[in-house]
Amino acid sequence: MTKTDIFSGFLGAGKTSLIRKLIAEAYKGEKLVLIENEFGDIAIDGAFLKDSGIEITEMNSGCICCTLVGDFRKSLEQVVKEFAPDRIIIEPSGVGKLSDVAKAVEAVEGIEIGTKVTVVDASKCKIYMRNFGEFFNDQVENADLIVLSRTGMIDEAKTLAAAELLRTLNTTCGLITTPWDAVSGEQIKAAMEENGLKRAMEELAHEHHHHHHDDDEEEHEHHHHHHDDDDEEHEHHHHHHDDDDEEHEHHHHHDHDEEEECECCHHDHDDHDHEHHHHHHADEIFDSFGMETPRKYTPDEISAILDALCDEEKYGIVLRAKGFVDGRDGQWIYFDYVPEEKNIRGGEAAVTGRFCVIGSKLNEKALKELFNIG
Repeated sequence: MTKTDIFSGFLGAGKTSLIRKLIAEAYKGEKLVLIENEFGDIAIDGAFLKDSGIEITEMNSGCICCTLVGDFRKSLEQVVKEFAPDRIIIEPSGVGKLSDVAKAVEAVEGIEIGTKVTVVDASKCKIYMRNFGEFFNDQVENADLIVLSRTGMIDEAKTLAAAELLRTLNTTCGLITTPWDAVSGEQIKAAMEENGLKRAMEELAHEHHHHHHDDDEEEHEHHHHHHDDDDEEHEHHHHHHDDDDEEHEHHHHHDHDEEEECECCHHDHDDHDHEHHHHHHADEIFDSFGMETPRKYTPDEISAILDALCDEEKYGIVLRAKGFVDGRDGQWIYFDYVPEEKNIRGGEAAVTGRFCVIGSKLNEKALKELFNIG
């Protein structure tokens, strides 16, 4: 069986950075294959990771939750057959649902899930939980291990608040809150293995209990046929209880904090639509705009472009931007952006420049003008 680790996380949480750290510090000597999914048409992260010597299959025909039945499962089967890796690393789209990804992995023969890791930006988890609970909460609820990012950039009280908030969604997973530069990849890998094993043992115990429960049910049914009427009445009450649970779940994720709320949650749905928000696919809620370009830029120009992305009225709600472009001085420029944070650095030359912007209600015309692309 090929062990498969899934690294989930909302847009810009730091999944790629964590994977790079583990590759450099914890996965040495292992034959690795990375399967990556991009939301949108322009693949970016593959270029960031290709210097790690990993085979990369980029599936950028749509978000991962929309391609599970076809391309995703086929890619997994192909990876096992062609590369026979020691470990598969799956990095889903930031708007993919971890529950869907895990189901797809479990359906492939010869593969077992090692650990489901969710990377959470400690500085933004509250606002993302409030406004994108459909996607963000699923990633947290289904994690074996949550790794908080950017805890070195916020104070202790905010880190504690973030951890407590996440515990309201998942009480059993492991939690890493220490800044990444203070812990080794080996320590993170050990925490992954411990919590992955814990989940596997719980599932085994549940299956064992369920098996015995089924046997008891069968025996009970054999000896007590005359209680059918009572059972029917009991079942009737049970369904009412289910309805109450469903209603409770229905309204659970829509208690907005006005102070934390952003424009992101306003998708012009009426109240009825908003109640059923968790039935939407990612491509109904999020937009992606990406382009290839030979245009050359300076670091200052890229910096000014990233600073401008916070103008929601002009460009829409930008949650993530990343890319690499040719520099006027011959040095290629790589960049990342999440609200209130940007990173610009040098990198190796690519065959052409690429960038991708992800968010909601994006104004493509304005974005083309911002990047000075006709």
